[in-house]
Amino acid sequence: MSRFPKVGVIGAGQLAQMSLAPAAALGIELIPLANSTEDSAAKLTPHIVGDYKNLETVREFAKRCDLVTFEHELIPISIIKTLEAEGLKFLPSSQTFQYSQDKALMRQKLEHLPAPKWQVVTSAIDWNYPAIAKSISGGYDGRGVWKVNSKEELTNLLKEEPKLLLEELIDFDFEIAVMVARSPHGQAATWAPTRTVQRDGICIETVAPVPEFTTVQSESAQNLALQIAEEIKLVGVMAVELFVKGEQLFINELALRPHNSGHWTIEGAVTSQFEQHLRAILDLPLGDTSMTSKWAVMGNILGGSNNDMYRPYLHLMARTPGLKFHQYQKEVRPGRKIGHVTITGDDLVELRADVLHALAYLSGEIDE
Repeated sequence: MSRFPKVGVIGAGQLAQMSLAPAAALGIELIPLANSTEDSAAKLTPHIVGDYKNLETVREFAKRCDLVTFEHELIPISIIKTLEAEGLKFLPSSQTFQYSQDKALMRQKLEHLPAPKWQVVTSAIDWNYPAIAKSISGGYDGRGVWKVNSKEELTNLLKEEPKLLLEELIDFDFEIAVMVARSPHGQAATWAPTRTVQRDGICIETVAPVPEFTTVQSESAQNLALQIAEEIKLVGVMAVELFVKGEQLFINELALRPHNSGHWTIEGAVTSQFEQHLRAILDLPLGDTSMTSKWAVMGNILGGSNNDMYRPYLHLMARTPGLKFHQYQKEVRPGRKIGHVTITGDDLVELRADVLHALAYLSGEIDE
């Protein structure tokens, strides 16, 4: 291109918000399609308010952009396919993006790779219970995922969800995620595998690199992510969520966009996942994914009893000068992700303690 491009993004939440700074640095105009003016990115940049489920709305939005990308998987795939047929550009393409929207399709595509045993069900079946049942589309942060202990429980669940993905319950040791990027001409890169810590289905902390991993295990996880990216013809960044059991890896889910498990890359890597996503979809050379420190720890700020997210800076910035804050401009509600903090350094025990203290102080659990 002979000019700086205009990139549209479906969604204006925190992922779009965190994409604004690298876009501005590169001279790229990033235009979010927001649900409302109260969305995170909409509060900070010019945007368009419209319904991503309306074909005509998305068509007119896409015509204003050189290409369109995504910060969530909720847009109907039929809209993307229709507009691609009209010559409008979406990245990842519908042929790739479908694997983050349809969990059954993803399982089928990657059935030759290590994963839990699975089956799509519309009626209760004999199975090795307990098992995991998932909505085939639309679930996130623990929503749309259930542990079913018996055939009877599955029968009751199917009354509410007529079609489910039933998966083997893996007694895993811990969970990790690998962020991977790939460009249209096939250049690909990964970041250090990241340990993810969940509570009630919501990620509350990430640690990069995975403390328990050997070099061989780390390379194995990265190679698996690269293989998946190649097979689905990824363009952009993707999170590959994995279960770890001993030396085994099991594919859990894919997210074909920037992801919570990659937020640490803003401070902890030479090139963040947000800049890399822009580079990848614009077919620019990918950036260096090396870590800037030995460790990077990220903690999600969940809404609690404290509604004032600004005053805590006085204590936390003085106590821990290396702590970095990211606020999502969201209304504080219990359990809602409203921001995150990140710290990098050499002492993992100290770093994790600093992050846990910050989260407790921001939520109102402690006052010193």
